Amino acid sequence: MAEVGAHLTAAPAGGDRPSVFEAVAQDSLMAAVKPALQHLVKVLAEANPARYGFLWSWFDELYVLLDLLLQQHYLAGCSASFSENFYSLKRIPMGQGTRRPLATAGLPKRHHWKSLLLLVLVPYLKGKLEKLVSSLREEDEYSIHPPSSSWKRFYRAFLAAYPFVNMTWEGWFLIQQLCYILGKAQHHSPMLKLAGVRLVRLTPEDIQALERKLSGATSSQTHSFTSWVQSAVRRALGGVALSLSTGLSVSVFFLQFLDWWYSSENQETIKSLTALPTPPPPVHLDHEPSSALLPQLKTVCPLCRRVRVNATALATSGFVFCYRCVYSYVKAHQRCPVTGYATELQHLVKLYSPES
Repeated sequence: MAEVGAHLTAAPAGGDRPSVFEAVAQDSLMAAVKPALQHLVKVLAEANPARYGFLWSWFDELYVLLDLLLQQHYLAGCSASFSENFYSLKRIPMGQGTRRPLATAGLPKRHHWKSLLLLVLVPYLKGKLEKLVSSLREEDEYSIHPPSSSWKRFYRAFLAAYPFVNMTWEGWFLIQQLCYILGKAQHHSPMLKLAGVRLVRLTPEDIQALERKLSGATSSQTHSFTSWVQSAVRRALGGVALSLSTGLSVSVFFLQFLDWWYSSENQETIKSLTALPTPPPPVHLDHEPSSALLPQLKTVCPLCRRVRVNATALATSGFVFCYRCVYSYVKAHQRCPVTGYATELQHLVKLYSPES
C-alpha cells in the first residue's frame, strides 16, 4: 500500500476540469509555434541558400522529428503534451477511479502511443494534404493535361470534395468544443477521445513530484555495459528533449509575436510602421534661368526645351534630360541643372524604353 500511495493521489472533489479557454489556448500554442519556426527557417534559407536551403526543403520532416522528440519526452515524464504541461494540465485514462496516478508516473503504454501518434502524425498528414490541395489547384489553373483525361477528372473531383471534407473535420471539432462548454462531454477535442484520455489540472502533489524529478534525477546503478549504454542513450535523448523544450518554453512568446507580426492581417500595420519617410521636394535654384521653370510636358528636356533624345536621368535628383545636354552641363558645372545638387558624370543613368 505504501508503494501504491507513492504513485497515486486522490482526485480533488471538483475544479480539476480545465476551462475551455485553457483547453483551446494549449491547442493554439503549438499551432502558433510551427509558422513562426517556418518563417525563421525561411529567413535563414534566403540569407544563405547553400548552407540552410535543406532546412527549408525538409522543414516538415525535421519539424515532425522535433515534435516527436518533444512530445515523447513530456508524455513519458509529465503525462501531457508540451503545450498541455505549459498550461499545468495532464492526461489521465478514461474511466479512471477516484485515485489517479501522479503526472510523473506516465500514461499506460496503449494510451501513451495513441496520444503520441495523434499529437504528431495527424497534424503532419493534415499539413501535407493542404499542400497537396494547393499544388493541385495551381496545376488545375495551368494544366497541360487534356480536358478528357481521367487524371484531370479525378483530381477535379477531389478538389471539389475537399472543402466539404475539411468543413466536416472542423465542424467535428467545433461541436465537440460546444459539448464541452455545455458540460455534455469530457473532451474538448476528438483527438483526446480517440486516444482514450481526458485533461485535468495538475494537483499540488503532481507539481511537487515534477519538481522533485526535475531537481534530483535518479541515477540508477547499472551492472552491464549494454544496460549502461542504453541508460546513457536515454539520458542523452532526455537531455536533448529537455534543452529543446526549455528553450522553446522561453521563446514561445517570441515565436507567437513573430507569427502575429508577419500575419497577413497585420501587413498594413507593418507597412505603415516600417515605411520610409517621404523625401522632401527638390529645392529649385532661383539664380539659374534654365531651372526656374520645368517644362509642362514630361517628355521635354528641361535644358534644351525640346523632346528628349537619349533620355538620361541624374541619380542625385531623379530629373531626366537629353544625354548630350546633361552631359555637357554636368561636365561644366558638376551639379544638377534643376536642383543644384552636387553631381558627377558617373551619376548619369541612361534610360531605355521598349520603343528604342
